[in-house]
Amino acid sequence: MIETAREFLSEIDNYPITLELEQKILNSDRAIFILHDQLNLTIFPKQLLCQKPLLIFVESFKYATFIPHHKQKLAYILSAQRHFAIACHQQGFPILNLFTEGSHADALEKFLGEYPNIQLTYMQPSEWDTRSQMSALTAKFSDRIEKIPNQFFIADPDKFVSKIKKGYRQETFYRELRKQTGYLMIENKPVGGNWNYDKENRKSLPKKISIPAIPSIPPDRITLEVIDLIRQYLPNNFGSLDRFGYAVTREQALELAQLFIKTRLDSFGAYEDAIKVGEPFLFHSVLSIYLNNGLLLPQEICEMAIAAYNNNLAPLNSVEGFVRQILGWREYIHVYYEAKMPAVKESNYFEFSHDLPQLYWDGNTDLVCMKDAVTHVLDYGYSHHIQRLMVLSNFSNLTNTDPRQLNQWFWLAYVDAYEWVELPNVLGMSTFADGGILASKPYISGGNYINKMSDCCSQCQYSVKEKVGDTACPFNYLYWHFVDQHRDSFSENGRVSLMVNSYDQKSEPEKQAIRESALKFIDHLPRQSKVLPKSSPCSHCDGKGYISIRDCSGEIQREENCSFCEGTGTEI
Repeated sequence: MIETAREFLSEIDNYPITLELEQKILNSDRAIFILHDQLNLTIFPKQLLCQKPLLIFVESFKYATFIPHHKQKLAYILSAQRHFAIACHQQGFPILNLFTEGSHADALEKFLGEYPNIQLTYMQPSEWDTRSQMSALTAKFSDRIEKIPNQFFIADPDKFVSKIKKGYRQETFYRELRKQTGYLMIENKPVGGNWNYDKENRKSLPKKISIPAIPSIPPDRITLEVIDLIRQYLPNNFGSLDRFGYAVTREQALELAQLFIKTRLDSFGAYEDAIKVGEPFLFHSVLSIYLNNGLLLPQEICEMAIAAYNNNLAPLNSVEGFVRQILGWREYIHVYYEAKMPAVKESNYFEFSHDLPQLYWDGNTDLVCMKDAVTHVLDYGYSHHIQRLMVLSNFSNLTNTDPRQLNQWFWLAYVDAYEWVELPNVLGMSTFADGGILASKPYISGGNYINKMSDCCSQCQYSVKEKVGDTACPFNYLYWHFVDQHRDSFSENGRVSLMVNSYDQKSEPEKQAIRESALKFIDHLPRQSKVLPKSSPCSHCDGKGYISIRDCSGEIQREENCSFCEGTGTEI
């Protein structure tokens, strides 16, 4: 692997490792390990950085291959990490880049064995498996490893995890965070008089609206080296590399953020739920990619948007909607992840068992809305949130697909997807797999919603006006079949209980036609799971990934990662 990184390693004096660097390591007593999603030194304590300690980066082949991550996702992660390492080197930090076929922890364990003089500091990983591996390493070197809290988020999870249960909703959390930060607040009241302007943000696109382009950033030699590596070693991974044009440095990401504020924030709110065939980005910021690895920080992006409102550059509904996506939703799902992992990984409320439809892997379908969404993902590792929620996740639910397979597909398919962010969105929000802890209802719809918010149906061979039969839009009969099959989940929820009543008012021939159309479609839908490995559940934790610690009365006091399977739930 070293031979595939000559350009990069030469920039950080690691090709070969110079005598000067080797001497610095030998004379050092402190090193900091920086993960690929922690690429911002301003978040690390100043007292740790003031003496310019050794910074360690790890390129883990195991992390790159445990699921077949999108090629662009791997290119982005690796190129951004390498560019960040170069930037740190230019600031005077000695840099050591480690390669391993194992985990990040495996590489660090070998390093600590070779350099017994080094005390290692690391920041709590966001993703559970890496966290478990680092915890196991810390147990082996308890006198030499220090863990510091993860500060890449606004909300302190410890203050909220106990609240994450049925009845505590994102809107409540969002209002608490607005008060805490003071964002869009005047004298402890929301600017404009309302907390939420979502009702203004549900417009479909006018036919002749002009959509500003997002510039594609040409890969430099460091990125090209990464692209060559992926093409050489991981040619069969998901997606295409041909359109890779993401920012890979903080400076580039900031330029894109400023461009969004100037050219798209103004229209973002009104059209954030709209879909247009062939337009993957529309007025969306596409900044989650940079927020989720630290190139951009949530506070600064919120404050940029608020400054635009204060300077009359964007309306309140757009700015509040954008701030809510970050302050309300992104922060909320991070707290949810901290509260519900690892047990939530196996959530499957409806007990669906079908494999993921084949079309998620190749986009081969006559359904225009599905083909368009999957094509965006294959080409860019990205689609906007309504395509994720109301097209891809909706279809998965309506076709009785195992939500855990959809969850892992989202994890591997999107450039901005890390487990902490995609798992709550998929298993909590879009598929209702957690049984209603995160969301108050299943997010499903028939073809009418997609027709209202997009131009897909007018280009589709299926008729959105037809309700059953081979030429009808499958979303129509699949929706009503789902309502019938899972009526208990709808009847218990006032927001959607009317749908059960509407179904019950249909004639028996109508109901029979719905059942026949839905079952025929579901039974004949080509499927293929390329994600979930066939493995045995861990015998120590019964496949849960955690062990419950009880007091003398049998009451559960806390849950801890299973040390035998490192929190994975499967035999190692």
